Amino acid sequence: MKKFAIAAASLFVLSGVAACGESAADKAAEKQADAIEATGEARADQLEAQAATAPTEAQKDALNAQADQVEKNADRKADRVEQQGGNADGGMTTSNTPSTH
Repeated sequence: MKKFAIAAASLFVLSGVAACGESAADKAAEKQADAIEATGEARADQLEAQAATAPTEAQKDALNAQADQVEKNADRKADRVEQQGGNADGGMTTSNTPSTH
């Protein structure tokens, strides 16, 4: 849960900085990316909760690994959405487009 709070606070701060000169496509992509990240975080939290009550260490480890992968996948997908949104305006606002490298 701490990760989510830190990520949310970071996004809030960065969104204020990036808002200057943002196109409608950028804003829509950012909103969609935020939703993707939130969904991934919620699913990862569910898996971590299951891991906390798993009867064996192997099950705990597997669930925690799955939670980590869910978060990574959501972050990658969100980055792609933001990248595509940043490029939708012909590159006019690419200075605030995240890199997927």
